[in-house]
Amino acid sequence: MTEISNSYELLVFLKNQNLIDENLENWWPNDNQFEIFLGAILTQNTKWINVEKSLENLRNLNINSLEDIIALDIDIFINAIAPSGFKNQKSKRIKQIAKNILEYFGSFDNFCENVSREWLLLQKGIGPETADAILCYACMQDYMVVDSYTNRLLKSFGYEFESYEDIQTWLVYGINENYDKIITLYGYEISLNQLYSRLHGKIVEYMKQKPRA
Repeated sequence: MTEISNSYELLVFLKNQNLIDENLENWWPNDNQFEIFLGAILTQNTKWINVEKSLENLRNLNINSLEDIIALDIDIFINAIAPSGFKNQKSKRIKQIAKNILEYFGSFDNFCENVSREWLLLQKGIGPETADAILCYACMQDYMVVDSYTNRLLKSFGYEFESYEDIQTWLVYGINENYDKIITLYGYEISLNQLYSRLHGKIVEYMKQKPRA
């Protein structure tokens, strides 16, 4: 087993696996900011393939904004997101956060530009992983997402952490401390947001190929 001493070495290890398209600015199965926001919530406790079905159902209903979510009949909404599971709970929570965003920020664009992690964590049903996924992928802020794949991969390298925040701190520290090396590795300027998203994406894709790791 390859030994790694920090997240920079983890990035190098994963980059050598050719797991994702390096031409992509960010890694996420979708590049629509609004759908990324919805997907980050819908993917809780389910597989992404189920989320895709829910998002397709919403597209077929022409649901493209927070205003559309709020106006949508609750029963129709529940039916649309049913493939993602926990449909009653998720529908109520998404409708409520949509209302809260418009009330506090005025628009989805303003939300993406100005939302804080602290504000998101105050919303019912939004935990650290979901908040960071929204911040990193929908809002393109500098946040590193940690998920079960991340925890399992690091355990396979012999690393044990007590909390989500401990894992996140370890990942972020190694990237920030070795930023100059990473620029050399890629051969061009790359933002922290892109680095965090790519590292997370590489972890996910690697672990999909190594389910027993």
